[in-house]
Order: sequence, then C-alpha cells, then structure tokens
Amino acid sequence: MLKAPLAERVRPSGLSEMVGQEHLTGEGKPLQKMLAGGMLPSLIFWGPPGVGKTTLARILADEIGLPFVHLSAISAGVKEVREVIERAGMEGKITLFLDEIHRFNKSQQDALLGAVESGKITLIGATTENPSFEVNRALLSRCQVLVLREHTVESLTRMLENALESDADLKETGLRVLEKEALFLHSGGDGRKMLNLLEMAALFLAEEKEKVVTNALIESLLEKRIAAYDKSGEQHYDIISAFIKSMRGSDADAALYWLARMLSGGEDIQFIARRMLIFAAEDIGLANPNALLLAQTCFQSCSVIGMPEARIILSQTVVYLALSPKSNSAYRAIGKAMELVGQNPDLPVPFHLRNAPTQLMKNLNYGKGYLYPHDFEGNWVSQQYMPDALTGTRIFEPGKNDKVGKKEA
Repeated sequence: MLKAPLAERVRPSGLSEMVGQEHLTGEGKPLQKMLAGGMLPSLIFWGPPGVGKTTLARILADEIGLPFVHLSAISAGVKEVREVIERAGMEGKITLFLDEIHRFNKSQQDALLGAVESGKITLIGATTENPSFEVNRALLSRCQVLVLREHTVESLTRMLENALESDADLKETGLRVLEKEALFLHSGGDGRKMLNLLEMAALFLAEEKEKVVTNALIESLLEKRIAAYDKSGEQHYDIISAFIKSMRGSDADAALYWLARMLSGGEDIQFIARRMLIFAAEDIGLANPNALLLAQTCFQSCSVIGMPEARIILSQTVVYLALSPKSNSAYRAIGKAMELVGQNPDLPVPFHLRNAPTQLMKNLNYGKGYLYPHDFEGNWVSQQYMPDALTGTRIFEPGKNDKVGKKEA
C-alpha cells in the first residue's frame, strides 16, 4: 500500500496544531470567535498555494460537527454540486469545500447560491485569485472573505521541526536538517512545497550513510527537475513578478520575454491583462493617465478576441506601459490616506462641509460658512477641507519623473 505524502501525514487535525494564519485562528481572532459562537458562515479563503486552506476547512467542519465534502472545481461541475445539495436536503447541513472556486464559471457558481442562501450547505471556497474578480458578486455577498498569508520563515521552521519530530517514517530514517535556507527559499512560503522538498531529500538519502539535508543537496535535487511553467505554483508568482518589475524598470525587451513565457505556458490572458491594469494605475499613474485607458481597452479586447490573436494586443500594451513615464504618487497617496484613517478613524466632518437638507440641520449650523468656489475668481477660494485635527496635513506628493522610460542605448 502506497504511503500518503509527508504533507498529508503531518496535516494538523485541530486549530491548536495549525501553523501560520494566527491572524485568523488565534485567541480572539475571527475563526475562534465564529467557533465560540457555534456558527460557521460560508467563507472564501483567498491565499497562495500551500498555506493551509484545505486543512483549515477540514478543521472547521470537524469543530462544528458537520459532514465534510471536498470538491475541486478543476474536476467537478454543477452535477457534483447538485448531488451535494441533494444530500444535504436529505441528511442535514453539510460543509462543502470547493477548491479552486475561481475555475467555476458564472453559471456554475450560480448553482451554489440557493443552497448557501438557505443554509443547506456551509460553503468554504478556496482561491489563489482575487475573489473580487473571480467570484460572482451575488455569491461573494453571501460569504465572508478571509485572507490567508504565505508562510513566514518562523512558521516554516515550526512546520519543519514538527515533521521531523512527529512523522514516524522520517524519524526512522534518522534524517537531519543541517541547513534550511534552500528549503525555505524554494518553497516560496508554500508549506506543502517545503515538506515535499524535505521528503524528496529523504528519499534521495535513503541509501546514504549520512542522512543530512544541506542547501547544496536541495539545489542539486531541484536542478534535476524538468523546468515547466506551473500556472498554480511558484513559477506563476515568480514570472508575473518578473513581468511587472520589468515594466516598472522600463525594460520592454524583458517584459516581452516574460509575457511570452506566460503565454507559452498557457497562462490566463485575462489574468495578465488584469495585472497590467493594476500596473498602469500603480506605477504609471498621473505621469501618463492614458496608460490606464489603454490597459482597460487591452483587458476588454482580450476578453473578446482570445488567443492566439490576443498576444498582439498584449504585446502592444506591454511595450506602451514599459516605455511610459512612471509615477506612483497616486498609489503612495491613497496608502498614506488609508494609514491616516486607520490612526484617526472617526474625525468629525467640519460643520461648514456638512450636508444640510433639513431645517433642523441648518439650525445646528450644518453647512454654515461654506464658500462656494465657483463664486470666486478662478473658481477657487482658500478654505479648510480636512478635519480640524488634520489641518495642514499633506497626503499627495507629486512625482518628479516626467521622462519616457528607456533603457540606456
């Protein structure tokens, strides 16, 4: 009988055993509060691979004592979903964990709405993609979105130590980890990937007298693996990162290379176009506002045309974005504004800026003293618009780069 992979053998069985995601599972945090109340709403787990989405879903179902059904949107469809809903109608409420929920199209996601709304099922959807884009608004409004974070070095260390101490097979081999850096580096915050690398090393060292894991060993094992573009794995994140950073650095050649890598690997063209939309606003911004319009047109055109012709539209937009002048002033400004709101969440609106639709409000001085800018020369008048406590605070700082980005000749 084949043994389960190491990641499965050491999978936590309770919240107290979970490593990472303490911002959700810790004392007084959202999931603890939900369980303490004896009720679990439908949830969407959003986070990168290998951070515990499936594990957490299983633990939550066990904690509230509901049957757990695991479906993957890669292989399941409306038929399988309806079978689960029918079972819930006959046997009682079920927790349905739908992995890769973003792979369901609109009609497939719609099949879940009635059962989620009525409470027949508690849905826990898992996605590596932004649910705002990939999950229907109607379904999203019926679920609470929880963001899972990639593992830190600290949580990977705890996971590694736990595997070495608790897994009987590893203990029997006498495996020792002398160096951890390569394990952590190549896992990319993915706990499952780190454990898979550890198990690969254990198998490689099975016949060796000294069973010691080093950085050099991990590097040599990885060199022997065939390079491939994994749309849901580390390369997905690494290559899109290289793509964005090449455009940010105004290197059109490199950006086109990474674009071609993604297209050759079968990456979703809407995912690429969507990231370009974000880039146009974040990195080009007010230095060239037309970049956002072109990126939006690119996104819409790719949706209509599809591959292989969409590659031409993507290429044109990539070159334009890479060679546009850059400014992240708007990006920095909203970040600073959000920080200010976090520090001062309830500052009152100055009375002269308040709306006064009723006589009572007018009697309370709402709107009193407001200066209408169009009544003044140049349609401008000096006036306080910030809350009193923030008077004089500067949020927006204009960028200084007004040149088209170019590589040195």
